[in-house]
Amino acid sequence: MTQSPPPDGPRMGPTRISTLVVTALAAAAAAWLLISSFYYTRLPPLPWLPVVTLAGLAVLEAYAAINTRGRIDRRPGREPVNPLMVARFVVLAKASALVGAIFAGFYAGLTGWLLVQTTRAAGEDLPAAVAGLLASVALVAAALWLERSCRVPERPEDEHEPDDRETRPGRR
Repeated sequence: MTQSPPPDGPRMGPTRISTLVVTALAAAAAAWLLISSFYYTRLPPLPWLPVVTLAGLAVLEAYAAINTRGRIDRRPGREPVNPLMVARFVVLAKASALVGAIFAGFYAGLTGWLLVQTTRAAGEDLPAAVAGLLASVALVAAALWLERSCRVPERPEDEHEPDDRETRPGRR
């Protein structure tokens, strides 16, 4: 006999926006402090590779959201969805939303700090910082969309399958 977890036990629910906002604010504060301490002494020019990577992940997750929703809804021309793949997409979406929030906070702190600086180096790094902020926000949005696309739609009352006890009368 299998036991179900207690009602107050651990369970996985939808990603909370408040968690992402707090994470982004903490990352922004940390970025501001780190950048203000080390920007002129030890940091090379801001690279574009993380921006391209974040944007690419956002595009891939948005595509996965569209494809998965169509397969879950059983739209014509789409193959049935593999439940294990949907579970993997949910885990990917939750992780990507959190990572995107961390990067968005970092790039927001960096962008804010670069906006108040009047040096040539800060002006050269500003476009990459703004693009990183936009790509990070796009990743968070795509991850939340993918997570929402993986939800099983509600079925009408008349389509519910009979309970196991109803199919085997007399057995408990």
